[in-house]
Amino acid sequence: MSQNVAEFPGGGQEEPKDVGGVAGKRLQSFIERIETLEQEKAALMEDLKEVYAEAKGTGFDVKTIRKIVSLRKQDVEKRREADELLDLYKSAIGMI
Repeated sequence: MSQNVAEFPGGGQEEPKDVGGVAGKRLQSFIERIETLEQEKAALMEDLKEVYAEAKGTGFDVKTIRKIVSLRKQDVEKRREADELLDLYKSAIGMI
């Protein structure tokens, strides 16, 4: 099978073509790239799952680790503001 031939469920094969102003080969190229990235993403998600399971097996709290990872993604100033607001709200309802 040539690189430009698409296989569809049911065994049909058809060369991509331009139809109604849509560039078939270009569209197929985008779709194939997206499919490859989706496969890579799934593999990475599985790797992350394994790392979290390993951390849990070592005795770490995964929920807390996820929170720390999330916090580290934030800008330092925004994280500080969020912490201050959380403390203010907790104080307002008597939690601290």
